[in-house]
Amino acid sequence: MVRCKWCNLKNDIYVEYHDNEWGILNLDEQYLYEMLILESFQAGLSWECILNKRENFKKAYDNFDIDKVILYNDEKINELMLNKGIIRNKNKIIYSIKNSIIFKEIQKEFGSFKNYLESFTKGIIFYENNFVKSSLSDEISFDLTKRGMKYVGSVIIYSYLQAIGIINSHDEICELNKKNLTN
Repeated sequence: MVRCKWCNLKNDIYVEYHDNEWGILNLDEQYLYEMLILESFQAGLSWECILNKRENFKKAYDNFDIDKVILYNDEKINELMLNKGIIRNKNKIIYSIKNSIIFKEIQKEFGSFKNYLESFTKGIIFYENNFVKSSLSDEISFDLTKRGMKYVGSVIIYSYLQAIGIINSHDEICELNKKNLTN
């Protein structure tokens, strides 16, 4: 099978993610939250690095239970800082908690984070390649930053939108190959 050129075929976790998640629309609230937290940790790192630590993040972050994460205190922050299985950047850890609180506020304001995203996308799926940001990611990033989130720059948000399938950036040959396999 031919896959997108960025996919490291030697990493089964990466191949599984490419084949079964990336660019596939998933607007489940739990998934939207998990991906936003993971993407925020990606800042300055590779996505492959984050994926390799995903299971450790799930354990460390109580399976991404937002109601637990928003209650994390200094003791929990120190515990996370000692966890060699995750990214131990204190600012990212602190803002993962603050961003979780803001995520929850957005859910209350819009009824769901999905509804929040659709206020920007109008339910459209975007098919585009070879970009690292767009006017859509600029707009969402600006709004999240205005609300107080950190580590949500336009490049991170673009990557997030790809992860959740609002932006499908599979290489053309990869898309054709996937369609041929399903037919």
